[in-house]
Amino acid sequence: MKILGSDFDGTLNHNGIDDAKRQAISRWRSEGNIFAIVSGRSIDDLLRIYNGNSFECDYLIGSNGAVIAKVDGTVISSIQCDGSIAAPLLNHLLKNGCSCAYVTTNFACEIYADKGDCDRSGKYTFDTLPEISYFNQISAYCSDNKTAEEITESVRECFGDALNPLKNGAFVDIVRADINKANGLYILMNLLGAKYEDVTVVGDNVNDKDMIKEFNSYAMENGVDTIKKLADHITPGVAELIEKELSGNK
Repeated sequence: MKILGSDFDGTLNHNGIDDAKRQAISRWRSEGNIFAIVSGRSIDDLLRIYNGNSFECDYLIGSNGAVIAKVDGTVISSIQCDGSIAAPLLNHLLKNGCSCAYVTTNFACEIYADKGDCDRSGKYTFDTLPEISYFNQISAYCSDNKTAEEITESVRECFGDALNPLKNGAFVDIVRADINKANGLYILMNLLGAKYEDVTVVGDNVNDKDMIKEFNSYAMENGVDTIKKLADHITPGVAELIEKELSGNK
């Protein structure tokens, strides 16, 4: 049994999910292998995507490794941050250039800098922040990449002992200090009794760095240069890498 862990945005969903990708994933699984999506998106988001598309999948690793679920929605691992750090973190984010933050917890929660954005259920400002007993991830939206880089560094400087900020385009995904996509895959690997050498990953962006460095890895041709330099292989897409892995022609 082998495990293929694929990032979603810009990787599996690069120019859509076409029949070639669907057929390749089906072939991968038909040979007794596991296909998992490994994403910065929440499990709720990934379930919505999975249920709205006709492709095969075994596991969803969301929030950059903090939450793992089966495709029926059953959560099998949840790594949580203490809710007491949520308020100071959100205050820091909103004061330093983030327009809003999405909190992955047990209820819908979006925090905005401008109260004009909070006219719908589940949307708050810092002043109306509900009690957050825990969170798996807080994702801060920034207006541009430069701001996202600055926020990433400021969170690392101020909260680095407890939290791990991961730049993801214009978002900064913030999880517990010991969590990243590689650790999420290790958790799944141990749950399944798989071996390290049987794990292959593919990604395209900075928040894929840890899994790209750790496992047999492919970077997307459309990926950022830092990831392409770290990867063992470069691929035009998921279908092509599956063919390469199944043929043994690495």
